Amino acid sequence: MSPHDPVLAPARPRHLGAEELTAALDHLRGSPTDDGTLALVVRRGGVGEREVLTEGVLDLEVGLVGDTWLERGSKRTPDGSAHPDMQLNVMSVRVAELVADGRERMALAGDQLYLDLDLSEENLPAGTRLAIGGAGGAVIEVTALPHTGCPKFVDRFGAEAMRFVNGSTGRPLRLRGLNARVVQAGTVRPGDTVRVSRPVPEVGVPSEA
Repeated sequence: MSPHDPVLAPARPRHLGAEELTAALDHLRGSPTDDGTLALVVRRGGVGEREVLTEGVLDLEVGLVGDTWLERGSKRTPDGSAHPDMQLNVMSVRVAELVADGRERMALAGDQLYLDLDLSEENLPAGTRLAIGGAGGAVIEVTALPHTGCPKFVDRFGAEAMRFVNGSTGRPLRLRGLNARVVQAGTVRPGDTVRVSRPVPEVGVPSEA
């Protein structure tokens, strides 16, 4: 596949049922917790179009260069402009491959970065930084805004998949993914190592008697 070929949905994709999805939980939970891997970089173009990239440039102002984050705007801002804490959507490659029933349709999930890494709230609390690649790589920061998907996720992967990723088990595991922002610009490529740097908990200052 060329890095600029759009990824289009087949006419009749197979949607997995609840039993198939639940049976994969142990595999999903087996993602590495500290040193992960960037598996896929996807740039969103027109409606339904996805460009799978051999490398992506992450920028402080526009997120993934060439992506439509700025143009899309957000319902979560008063003026409808793009939300700075939703600059990047990040998803587990294991979850994406599961709900898409293979790698061919993973990019249709609509996220820009797909990682083999434990994205759970416990493992990556808001403020965690992910360094992607070595020299010349980028750093992104996990934000607090939840990433819950949209009706298009149901169209592409089925209602059971949406319930699975957003249910009582899936939500704290962030099976649908997480939001992030760029804090250090750089170039990232599939295969890059992803290193986790968690925020240091604040130590309370004892009050004076």
